[in-house]
Amino acid sequence: MIELISYGAFFLTLALTYAMMCLGLNVQWGQTGLFNVGIAGFVAIGAYVSALLTTPDDPARFGGLGLPIAVGWIAAAIASAIASGLLGWLTIRLRADYLAIATFGFAVVVQLAALNLQSLTGGPFGIGFIPRPFAELAPNPLLFGLVNLAVLGVVTLAVYAALEHLMRSPWGRVLRAIRENEQAATALGKQAMRFRLQAFGVGGAIMGLGGAMQGHFIGFISPENYVPMLTFQVWAMLIVGGSGNNRGAILGAVLVWAIWAASGAVISAFVPPDQQARAAALKIVMIGVGICAVLLLRPRGILGESRTVSRHIEKAKP
Repeated sequence: MIELISYGAFFLTLALTYAMMCLGLNVQWGQTGLFNVGIAGFVAIGAYVSALLTTPDDPARFGGLGLPIAVGWIAAAIASAIASGLLGWLTIRLRADYLAIATFGFAVVVQLAALNLQSLTGGPFGIGFIPRPFAELAPNPLLFGLVNLAVLGVVTLAVYAALEHLMRSPWGRVLRAIRENEQAATALGKQAMRFRLQAFGVGGAIMGLGGAMQGHFIGFISPENYVPMLTFQVWAMLIVGGSGNNRGAILGAVLVWAIWAASGAVISAFVPPDQQARAAALKIVMIGVGICAVLLLRPRGILGESRTVSRHIEKAKP
């Protein structure tokens, strides 16, 4: 029983790190309609910035300042916000597939930089010894897992509450108006480019915070953690949970991560060891089948944008 509770705490803690990334994407896509497929890049920036600031001194690379974890998380969010702001300033006028190509290229550049700048990022060896919250409780796995879950739960709840407040504010209503009809919003005197850039920066900051949280929970990061598969996972989570709904983003993260983890356990249990590498592709197949099922049964996702918000948007259209 204790082992089951410990695993449940581990599973939910990791799921909450993905939920944070999903909340960031929901600001960009669900609320503003910005098609960002460079999620892995923003997550990587947040993870590496926090790791460099909080890890012990290492003569083999830059950083290792040994700062508190909270400082690393705040710096991760700021660094990712700056990076997304600069990228947005260059690309925010692009639409749909063009913006997707630009953000994907950004993520590839970040991943290759992390792989090759060994004196800064540790290169292919990554960065280890990343401090974990309440590491002194590690000898007691159950208590350690529950405390970590509580920490990430509080941070996720705080971000969720802040986003809910923002989305109900005039700022959030302008974002949805831009998403639905940018020309109409502009005709009403709203500077669409400025609001799009702000949403891109806020979403990037939350993704960076999610990357930092995940890095500190696992205790190790490397360039292999930030490949395009991560972007696919986060998008799947938002689609399944419901784009435009922050609760849906969190629910989708938990459900999709559950499918991902369960499929890995099934493969390990029933597939011969020499075939498990090939069978790992079944994880993606299962996620794809899940997305198709949700889109057929609930096109807006399990918890899509509320009908009240949708009606207001429809009435606002010219």
